[in-house]
Amino acid sequence: MTTLGVIAANRGFFADSLVVEGRRKILDRLAEQGIKTIVLDEETTPLGAVTNWNDAQACGALFREHMEEIDGILVTLPNFGDEQSAADAIRQSRLNVPILVHAFPDSKDALKFANRRDAFCGKLSVTNNLYQYGIPFSLTQSHTLDPDSDEFTGEIDKFAAICRTVKGLTSARLGAIGARPGAFKTVRYSEKLFESVGMSVHTLDLSEVLGWARGMEDGDARVTAEIERIKRYAAYEQVPKESLLKIAKMAAAVRGWMADNGISATAFQCWDSLQRNYGINVCLLMSMMSDDLMPSACETDIAGTVSMYALTLASNKPSALVDWNNNYDDDPNKCIYFHCGNWAKSLVETITIETAEILGHNVGPEITWGATYGRTPAGPLTYARIDTDDRKGVIKAYYGEGKTTNDPMDTILGNSAVVEVPDLKGLMRYTCKNGFAHHCAMTDAYVAGILEEALDYYLGWETYYHR
Repeated sequence: MTTLGVIAANRGFFADSLVVEGRRKILDRLAEQGIKTIVLDEETTPLGAVTNWNDAQACGALFREHMEEIDGILVTLPNFGDEQSAADAIRQSRLNVPILVHAFPDSKDALKFANRRDAFCGKLSVTNNLYQYGIPFSLTQSHTLDPDSDEFTGEIDKFAAICRTVKGLTSARLGAIGARPGAFKTVRYSEKLFESVGMSVHTLDLSEVLGWARGMEDGDARVTAEIERIKRYAAYEQVPKESLLKIAKMAAAVRGWMADNGISATAFQCWDSLQRNYGINVCLLMSMMSDDLMPSACETDIAGTVSMYALTLASNKPSALVDWNNNYDDDPNKCIYFHCGNWAKSLVETITIETAEILGHNVGPEITWGATYGRTPAGPLTYARIDTDDRKGVIKAYYGEGKTTNDPMDTILGNSAVVEVPDLKGLMRYTCKNGFAHHCAMTDAYVAGILEEALDYYLGWETYYHR
């Protein structure tokens, strides 16, 4: 549940009834959307609004009391509002959370004292003060907006997603399981840059998790629970019993470590030590965790994990790590996404547990059981890549929207999608020139606008929105 601190900003010489009615309407609409609110009551300040410095202090103190709960702040203007006290209330709260500024609309046929709001103008004054204070904020698409409208509902949903994304990223505990594949310098990253914004990386040597898995009895309740979970998740009938048991033990060991350490998302050293030393692919476990909104990336690509987690937080849906893998013949705006088999079940039409075709050619297919096969059907697409740039000392990202298609292609064993992205050539040129990895993350929703607000406006990363 999202919790918002609500500031009903009031200019004292407008009709009190507008504040009373507007405040009540806002709180009712938020409650209907499942939003918990922290707001001044009518006993603490007149009308439960913020009108002056004393009210601002009271509001700031209230918000500080609930600092651990509040995910964002909604400033609503039922009339012109007192811009200085609204900004002061936020400053006094000492919160560093997203802020949405909303203004009630006037009616051209009701501009006498009893009904006139002037919030259209007041919004400019509030945002001017926030800008002067150096406080970042978000806006509704329409300058004024009726809380009873569907558009308002959409704006609150979007703002809740922005709050969720900012809070999730700045408190993430990420698990790096095993070293990166030696050949993959592309997935190197700076732990210190991620730590600087609150993301903590916790490492686990692959030998430790292999030891835990090998030490489990076949009849361990944790293992049998994982086997049942796997059977409910994907077509498993052709998987050798011994391989299925190994996958279940690995899953139980990893989930236990994650629970013990409060891990939000992971990245695995998925080849080829795991195959040679334990005899399975870990793709299925990664797929299952991603489907449970705990993203898991391949090749110990922690920056890829962050990319997936950002999309999962923004969309509240599973995400996947993909390769920008193949051109689609001569179509300049289409290409093929691929990975060996770790995409969430929710992102593909059907899912089966198989061996990893390409890796199996090198190490033997019998030790690669645990990959999954499935193609993503036509639908919406947001893609994103977050990286650390050590040469510049910054976290950087690109993101944009497109679509997945049902265009024909030869069978490709693993996870795949045909995607269409406007000006794909321009995007590829940008990623190459700016040193981004070959991986990106995807989800089947349109959330690039949420990433823009969260990553650029609030986190201050170096971003590129490809439109």
